[in-house]
Amino acid sequence: MLYLYSVCIIKRFNINNVFSINGKRGKNKLKTSTLVIAIVAIAVIIGAIAAYTYLSSPGAPTIGLTGAGATFPKPFLDATIREYYSDKPHVQINYQGIGSGAGINAFLTKTVDFAATDAPLNSNQTAYLPAATLHIPETIGAVTLAYNVPGVPTGLKLTGDVIAQIYLGTITNWSDPAIVALNSDTTLPDHAIRSVHRSDSSGTTNVFTSFLSSVSSTWHNDVGAGTSVQWPGSNAVGASGNANVAQTVIQTEYSIGYVELAYALENNMAVAAVNNPAGNFVMPSLASTTAAVQQGASGGLPAGTDSWVSMSLLNTEGFDSYPIVSFTYMLVYQELNVIPGMSQEKAEAIVQYLWYIIHDGQQLAPNLQYAALPQNVIDINEASIRSITFNGQTLPVR
Repeated sequence: MLYLYSVCIIKRFNINNVFSINGKRGKNKLKTSTLVIAIVAIAVIIGAIAAYTYLSSPGAPTIGLTGAGATFPKPFLDATIREYYSDKPHVQINYQGIGSGAGINAFLTKTVDFAATDAPLNSNQTAYLPAATLHIPETIGAVTLAYNVPGVPTGLKLTGDVIAQIYLGTITNWSDPAIVALNSDTTLPDHAIRSVHRSDSSGTTNVFTSFLSSVSSTWHNDVGAGTSVQWPGSNAVGASGNANVAQTVIQTEYSIGYVELAYALENNMAVAAVNNPAGNFVMPSLASTTAAVQQGASGGLPAGTDSWVSMSLLNTEGFDSYPIVSFTYMLVYQELNVIPGMSQEKAEAIVQYLWYIIHDGQQLAPNLQYAALPQNVIDINEASIRSITFNGQTLPVR
């Protein structure tokens, strides 16, 4: 655009009008002052072009952003970071998947520029915030029940109540009548079940235990929901992060564990078909996740500054809806100057990366089996991102 504008100016002050080559054009000569103004204008534009090229090139000053938190969306966030870097290599983003709980703690202590969590902040957490915080849903995923049972292919049927009993420790064997009754066409081994859970404070755990609380009164009363719970059962094992839960299940025969869909697919794991409120056993997939979103996110949604604690995509209506689905969120301070070391350049980079995630970045979601955000969520996110300031001033979103 700057280049085209400079060309227009050059054409406007045609060189033939400045230096006449025959006497008939002498009366059209520009005054010296006009010529100088034109040359200065062109020089300014050329300088602007050079500055723009410099800031857009790999040689531009590096801007480093740090984020931490949920492992649930990490495959998606890693993909957005790679693509964003290919377009803006001077913006280097480091995201560490350390679990939602640890990410929230890093955010509260202002040691990161942004955090990611599958569990929205509760009232106890927001009470300690140094400034207003925005929840920005970045993508939507499914929590699968992945298992390693020799001879049993993917698609084992499980109800929410049976899953709860497995994790409660009241169903302890793969040949339990409750599991056999759901899978009459499958030969199940007479072998003890090894349940695997997250050992760290985890948003995925919050999603999973919220699901169990919704389908089992015993779980609701005895264990409850949260990013960390007291796991019952004597044959249970913990692992930190989605990736490590997946690896523990892969390495442990006769085990079962809950992991985000992308991790199950990446590792070619067998996963259960889970009974939904319509009575249908549904496999976790992009299609069944999207079906749940269409049902659960079609109504009124909170603003970015509001609490998202009551927002749920679990057990949504619809025959094809997978029942264990959740938003995952980016957390960012609405006024960025509360973060030590924040600068105008960093603040702009944060806002522009968030804008990229909720727009172009959504094209990366389906290939990773995350559901793209529906338009009503994007609209809320746009308003949230536009409200972010640095030293009280709004920031360009692109």
